[in-house]
Amino acid sequence: MHIPDGILPAPVCVAGYAIAGGITWVALKRIHKTSDSQVEVPKAALMAAAFFVGSSISLPVPPVSVHLVLNGLLGIVLGWYAWPAILIGLLLQAILLGHGGVTTLGVDAVMMGIPAVLAGQLFQLRHYLGKSLPAKISLGLFSFIAGAFGVGLSAMIFFALVIFAIPSTLDQSTEQTFLKALMVGHIPLIFLEGVFAVLLCFFLLRVKPELLER
Repeated sequence: MHIPDGILPAPVCVAGYAIAGGITWVALKRIHKTSDSQVEVPKAALMAAAFFVGSSISLPVPPVSVHLVLNGLLGIVLGWYAWPAILIGLLLQAILLGHGGVTTLGVDAVMMGIPAVLAGQLFQLRHYLGKSLPAKISLGLFSFIAGAFGVGLSAMIFFALVIFAIPSTLDQSTEQTFLKALMVGHIPLIFLEGVFAVLLCFFLLRVKPELLER
């Protein structure tokens, strides 16, 4: 789902950096408003490492391959800290692995970071919308929704960029076939990331439940 250098037009890359810069400013302000902003840093570093590794693992879903994104999971665990964690993870992937690009870093950050932050907010809705449910069912339901939502929204943004921002060098039928294959390939990924979020949240509930409270 990463977009490499040399694919997007320059105005789109500039717009991506502008939006990413604005969100970084907002995220840092929200982080600094917390009672002790340094407490969450080790957890954010650990999750950034998980994002770095997870996004580097390809999963074959014939006729294409996809990779774990884990941005919804970062939103669940980190909240607003998910934004700088994803931004740093993307930068390291671009520099160390050539996964993504430096000119497209802003666009990639927006594509994965905004859904992560929204997934974190969605997960917190369990305190309001899930009050009538048993605690474990509420946790499982909202962790699945948030985990699936993060990668699902990122996939939608990615497809929008492919359709509207990336100049096509393929004929229309070939392009449609390619896009359909990518869309179908991401459906099991969305489900898998939702299930992974549920499993991790249940694990944290058992060993360190305070990590789920923000």
